[in-house]
Amino acid sequence: MDYRAVGVFDSGVGGLSAVRVLRRILPGENIVYLADTANVPYGGRSVEELRRLAAASTRRLMAEGVKAILVACGTVSSNCLEVVGEVSALPYCGVVLPTARMAAETTKNGRVGVLSTEATARSGAFSRAISALAPGTAVLETGTGLLVPLAEAGRTDYSDAGVREAVRTSLSPLLGSGIDTLVLGCTHFPLLAGAIGEAAGPGVELVNSGAAGAMECTRLLEGGGLLCGRGSGGTLRCLVSGDEAKFARDAKLFLPDEAAIRVERA
Repeated sequence: MDYRAVGVFDSGVGGLSAVRVLRRILPGENIVYLADTANVPYGGRSVEELRRLAAASTRRLMAEGVKAILVACGTVSSNCLEVVGEVSALPYCGVVLPTARMAAETTKNGRVGVLSTEATARSGAFSRAISALAPGTAVLETGTGLLVPLAEAGRTDYSDAGVREAVRTSLSPLLGSGIDTLVLGCTHFPLLAGAIGEAAGPGVELVNSGAAGAMECTRLLEGGGLLCGRGSGGTLRCLVSGDEAKFARDAKLFLPDEAAIRVERA
């Protein structure tokens, strides 16, 4: 049994969509979550910048003595996931491959949309992964810089005119394309799942990259014999590079069942 914590990192609150699922399926595991809110959003950054930020987050989690790392960030996972392995010898996983696997299993008509950040869309990582898993699948990928700021601000309701406009604009390249499955390729986007689902319509199934990443992390821990074996009592610590008070408020949107969210300076 390994009682060390699981490390998870993202640019902001989005990766908590993965933490929420981890807390549900592995309630005994301790988790250290690193939110690089001082540098959010990552979506418009160059690959060189992303590599530097990913390396810094990995080293910070290593300093906490974690036993494995989940990169709960679609932008880092799609552009430079290998940096984690270059900096650390720890087992690690990202969100692209497990999400692609889930999308390939979900689609019935072979038409999948991917909504992600601009940097993720430029990488083409989701398209390549889905096509490799399900040859012949039509993958339509589009990137947006409009949604992460809304999620970070806690604005998620489709009745909000600004949210409605941003979601419709972001989805416009995909609407009417005949997709039956839509990948939420940024872990911030599950917070906007209600609004995105409204805009996409009832015939489109949403695939949550945060949940897919959490399940992949669980398989990683199980396969490596790294589970702590406890059925309850796991703790959650959040390390934040930016505004701690704002993060604590926003985190409750993702983790409404957490009695108290421990937030510290990264």
